[in-house]
Amino acid sequence: MPKLRQAIFGEIADRRPELSEAITARIYGMQPEEWARYGRKGRELSVRDVGYHLMYLTEALTAGDPGLFVAYLDWANVLFTNLRLPRDVLTVTLQHMRAVLWEQLPPETADAASQVIDAGLRHLPVASTTVATFIPDDAPMAELAREYLDTVLAGDRWRASRLILDAVESGVDIRDVYLRVLQPAQMEVGRLWQMNRVSVAQEHFCTAATQMIISQLYPRIFSSRRVGRSLVATCISGELHEIGARMVSDFLELEGWDTYYLGANTPTEGIVQMVKERNAHVVAVSATMTYHISAVANLVDAVRSAVGENVKVMVGGYPFRLSDSLWQSVGADGCAEDAQGAVALANELVGG
Repeated sequence: MPKLRQAIFGEIADRRPELSEAITARIYGMQPEEWARYGRKGRELSVRDVGYHLMYLTEALTAGDPGLFVAYLDWANVLFTNLRLPRDVLTVTLQHMRAVLWEQLPPETADAASQVIDAGLRHLPVASTTVATFIPDDAPMAELAREYLDTVLAGDRWRASRLILDAVESGVDIRDVYLRVLQPAQMEVGRLWQMNRVSVAQEHFCTAATQMIISQLYPRIFSSRRVGRSLVATCISGELHEIGARMVSDFLELEGWDTYYLGANTPTEGIVQMVKERNAHVVAVSATMTYHISAVANLVDAVRSAVGENVKVMVGGYPFRLSDSLWQSVGADGCAEDAQGAVALANELVGG
């Protein structure tokens, strides 16, 4: 990702707290009766939400891809609709955001931001208010995925674990369990939270349960023959969604790679040090939140500076599925849509 673009639009990120306050104050000043009923807590949440809008706007500007911001508005529109906020809340917010940015930023920056905001405003009238299930009836292993999800949401980790272990013991490939049961179940939990049908606590419980169950499969995963290749898999600093990176690591471990999974929220310095210590052939970087794109680019730069071009970097996660060229923008060598794709890409990057 060009450093020049990061520098130009970094001012929005640097001034995000004061800009969020200014935008919220403008909204409340223009519609005092509309927002007074939400009280002090509501205003605090409004400032927080505007801050998120600015984060996603900054990343779209830095990447040169307005579609990233539009995709975020699709997500936010579903969330806000199911929270029963006013129907025009996003439209009004974006309009005031545009006005404040013109007041407080250099004309060139404000103009670029306005173009992305305008793309979002044009999209909002047709933005969805719902999200299709990630476990449709015709999906492979849909019955097991749905039973697993229902069991975890009911708080029964023991039974959920038995469902997965019994499936593997009956001959179901671990890869299929990951891709067709655990992954869609996790995505479905996220959808249910977005639709205001489960709480944050339930979402976190489901994630913790899935991580625990994955760990129970490790004796089978780490018994593969070795092929003399090594991988460091990690999430970017600040990123808490780690299951995708863990699945990539486990799939390559099953292929005989020596893998070093660093988990969530790993500092850049620690990642680079591990890459050097383990003589990694490939570094896999996962990011779920679009506002971490610049951090991915900075990590790629840090790896390149420390170990040169011999180590290959592949990226993945939600924002990279939104934009076909985003992986190139952050300086990676390739992008994989899921763990199975990551296996093929890693082998391709190191030559076979």
